[in-house]
Amino acid sequence: MSSTTRGRPFIAPLITAALGAFFAPFLSGCDTGDVKPGAEGLLSLVTEPSAVESATWAIDPYDADKRYRGTLFLASKPYGGDDVYIQLYLDNIKDEDAGVRAAALRGLGNHGRPEQAQVVAESLKDKDPIVRREAGRALQRLHYPKVVPDLLRVVPEKSEQDADVRREAAAALGQYPDPRVLQPLIAALGEDTSLAVQQAARTSMRTLTGQDFGFDRRQWLDWLSATKEPFAARLAYMYPAFNRDKVWYEYLPFVPPPPNEASASPAGSSPSIGAEQ
Repeated sequence: MSSTTRGRPFIAPLITAALGAFFAPFLSGCDTGDVKPGAEGLLSLVTEPSAVESATWAIDPYDADKRYRGTLFLASKPYGGDDVYIQLYLDNIKDEDAGVRAAALRGLGNHGRPEQAQVVAESLKDKDPIVRREAGRALQRLHYPKVVPDLLRVVPEKSEQDADVRREAAAALGQYPDPRVLQPLIAALGEDTSLAVQQAARTSMRTLTGQDFGFDRRQWLDWLSATKEPFAARLAYMYPAFNRDKVWYEYLPFVPPPPNEASASPAGSSPSIGAEQ
């Protein structure tokens, strides 16, 4: 018998042991937010809940964790834009649990109508920064010019302490060729203490104007004072999207791939240059 043949019986037990060691914490009751409740084995661990099961979780009056998981799962699915689920998101943004509110905002960002952006914008005032971040992210995906003042309110560091909220708001403003957004974005790219906020403001300014003076606030201001049509060369706005490579266990059978997205134009906007101002 060859060494290769002799080694084969040991391969399956080794893989099984490795998988068992990796997933043991999940199966022993560790709450990660991504594991199917009640999972009793590897197959049930990675099997997705049905739409009915997710909706049932999303309205569970006794378990905020289930409401969070059910809402988030529906928000991630193409059918999550059905009218019944849109109403569920609108109901759940009022939930007492911050995680549920954030998941509901994810659903509205992924599937909502432009006019629902005003409801989303109210969540920029939420006491929980995670909820405010999701509101800013959702407003990148819904085009509704009436929310510009809401976004401008949270871009200055003196108004919003959480840098991630400021970053999401600065990124969302890149879709609005409105003179009101230019000075606050220039101030953010030159003065904010967070490099991520500065970069988001710079990207929005580049999209809005077609210019790029880096992080040089003075150059931006000089250019702005010298031009009569700051939006003449603007570029099409595409909202930022999540994307990453697979980690090792996502190459295994039955394990879902990473939830990557494609960047696109916000709902309610025209992808062409010179869209509504």
